[in-house]
Amino acid sequence: MHKTIRDLLTLALEEDGAYNDITTLSTVAQDQQARARILACEDGVVAGLSVAIETFRLFDSRITVDAVVSDGAPVRAGDVLARITGPARSVLSAERVALNFLGHLSGIATLTARCAAALEETHALVRDTRKTTPGLRRLEKEAVRCGGGQNHRFNLSDGVLIKDNHIVTAGGIAQVVTGAKSQAPHSLKVEVECETLEEVQEALSAGADVILLDNMDIETMRHAVTVIRAQAPQILIEASGNIDPNAEQLVAIAGTGVDFISLGALTHSAPRFDASLELV
Repeated sequence: MHKTIRDLLTLALEEDGAYNDITTLSTVAQDQQARARILACEDGVVAGLSVAIETFRLFDSRITVDAVVSDGAPVRAGDVLARITGPARSVLSAERVALNFLGHLSGIATLTARCAAALEETHALVRDTRKTTPGLRRLEKEAVRCGGGQNHRFNLSDGVLIKDNHIVTAGGIAQVVTGAKSQAPHSLKVEVECETLEEVQEALSAGADVILLDNMDIETMRHAVTVIRAQAPQILIEASGNIDPNAEQLVAIAGTGVDFISLGALTHSAPRFDASLELV
């Protein structure tokens, strides 16, 4: 596992006081061994199980965890996700941190899978955004992939995405696209965020490679897609901006003809997946 992830797990264990778990230290014998299992308490898609396993192992190398399923696997309520053996004190002290990662990341994967399923019969693909929890981006974006979604930019160095403030600063869409195409690596596509049909036309005229339709209603979005396809059918079109992850809205947006639907909600608003650890 990547060193930055292990460092993150160590910080999480320290934050939880796992190395000084007063309750467990005062109630569980030092030599007591435990057997446990991690259970899914609801239907969903697993992500972060490898992280949960690493949490136990990092806390105490004497803990053995055997995964029953893999990240990305669909599960039903009651399914066993992993089996654990080791010192009882260590299992109990690392439990909450491990389940916090598993619940959060599986929640993201589960929500992403629902969105991807809603779009299965359409042309559009679901993407995430950079609206992630600070420090958890690598894990959250991996959880999106586990759920069948695509990652947008991982960070600001991965692509050119021109937003409204870039346009204001540069003096207009033509100026900012020209600057991006002359200064950014040629391997990167230049994407422009547009809020109006006028901005869409400006982005087309400026030579944008990707156009993001931001906070548009369905009719305006459909009109914008028609204009783009007529003038530059090779351009990729993305819809974004406060999109609710419900099937009806996603299908309606996909029906406009966009290529991608990006949802910040995948990472910032996914409900926690319920999993538990039970001693056996």
